Amino acid sequence: MPEQLFLPGFEATRYPTDRLFFAIIPTADAVAAIVRQRGLLRDGYGLKGRLIGSGRLHVTLSYLGDYLGLPPDIVTAAMTAAASVRAAPFEVEFDRTMSFRGRPRNHPLVLLGNNGVAALRAFQQTLGMAQERAGLGTAESHYTPHMTLLYDNYSLPVRSIEPISWTVHEFVLVHSLLGQTRHVTLARWPLLS
Repeated sequence: MPEQLFLPGFEATRYPTDRLFFAIIPTADAVAAIVRQRGLLRDGYGLKGRLIGSGRLHVTLSYLGDYLGLPPDIVTAAMTAAASVRAAPFEVEFDRTMSFRGRPRNHPLVLLGNNGVAALRAFQQTLGMAQERAGLGTAESHYTPHMTLLYDNYSLPVRSIEPISWTVHEFVLVHSLLGQTRHVTLARWPLLS
C-alpha cells in the first residue's frame, strides 16, 4: 500500500465534528402526532426523502456553532446562560407545513406555526439575552420556529395541517455528532411557574 505523502504547509482539511444548540423536544404524544402527520404528507405527495428519526425531532432555539471537538468553554458558557433563564411553561402549536429552500434535491420539509409559536418566540428572545450576558454573542434576530420532518427532492408549498401542540416544560442543550445522525442531551432546564 503506498504511503500518503504530506507536504509542509498543505495540511489536510479538517471539518467540524460537533454541533451545539439549545432546543425544545416534543412530548411523546406530540411525537406520535408528528410522525403520523409526516406519514400522511409523505404518502400524499410521494415523498421519498430522508426522515428525521423520531428521537431527534426538536425545535432549535439557538444554534451555538459547529466545532472540531466539543469546546468546554462554550459548553460552560451555554450552561451558565441556560441556568439564568426564568420562564414559565408555555404552549406551542404547529399548524402548517412547507419546504424550506435547501441544497438541490435536499429540501427540508418543516412544521410551522402562526399564533401558536408566539410564546416560543418570546422564550427564544429571553434565552438569547441570557446567551449574550454569558458571552455567547448576539441572539438570532430573524428566528423562525420550525421542526424539520424530512429532506426530499420535492419542494412543497405551504399547507395547513391538523394542529400539533404540546406544553413545553423544559429546554435542553444538545450535542449533535455531525455525520452520525446522533444527538446527545448534555443538560436540561425546567420551566417553572
